[in-house]
Amino acid sequence: MANRILAMPLAAVLAVTAIATSIGPSEGYAETPGGGSLKAVSDFAAIADTGARSKAIFDEASRVLTHPRCINCHPATRSPTQGEDMHPHVPFIHASQSSLGPAGLVCSTCHGAENRPILGSRMKSIPGNAHWSLAPASMAWQGLTVGEICQQVKDTSRNGNRSHADLVRHMGEDHLVGWAWHPGEGRTQPPGSQETFAALIDAWVKTGAECPD
Repeated sequence: MANRILAMPLAAVLAVTAIATSIGPSEGYAETPGGGSLKAVSDFAAIADTGARSKAIFDEASRVLTHPRCINCHPATRSPTQGEDMHPHVPFIHASQSSLGPAGLVCSTCHGAENRPILGSRMKSIPGNAHWSLAPASMAWQGLTVGEICQQVKDTSRNGNRSHADLVRHMGEDHLVGWAWHPGEGRTQPPGSQETFAALIDAWVKTGAECPD
């Protein structure tokens, strides 16, 4: 661990120190083995009305989309949040120009290609992924209702120009999406698995991609 820190840029060392020393013991960093289960697509077969079934399926999938592991990187502003309570990111980050962070303190300054443990810290680890970044401003989810998130997710002008098929692939295969279920020590996971989540998104699409009211 000491060698890893010595190999990091000075800015990263200072940022890591700031993070590790500013997180209080009551801020929800106790690790849990998982986030519970997600309903399977088959659990919605009894809903005869296709539109109602589509809405119910998305509502279940939204348990992942609104989990802190996802919502922290889809903030209402260009400043990410962190932790189970979604408090402001430490150090403060405002990614006004790029989803990779501001000049001089881009995401990769602290976030590497994999989770990095922090020995002796209440925070336990720094999350990492090779594609770590903030979601584009058009994909801000914090503060929205499930129905509003749904409308945004399927709107090609706000979802990165993704078709319905692209959405299913993105949710099921993207490594950064998958990170949510492998968030590193000290963080809870969203319910289910990436595979179950993607199956729900696929079923939502196939039933008309209807959005909850």
